Amino acid sequence: MSDDTPVKAARTRAGMRQADLATAVGVSRQTIVSLERGDYSPSVYLAIRIARSLASTVEELFPLPEEDR
Repeated sequence: MSDDTPVKAARTRAGMRQADLATAVGVSRQTIVSLERGDYSPSVYLAIRIARSLASTVEELFPLPEEDR
């Protein structure tokens, strides 16, 4: 079983490096690293840009924890 977060899994499927995604959405590579590790929650606007860049949805990439549903 994989430990990949939804963002990392979608980025990998899209054939993008962290630096590629960072450039596409206008943030640093370190921001993408933090997102993929779950250390950082993006703003709504950044989440939308990431979802569009990865041909996904915000809901798929940033699911709510079970207790928040």
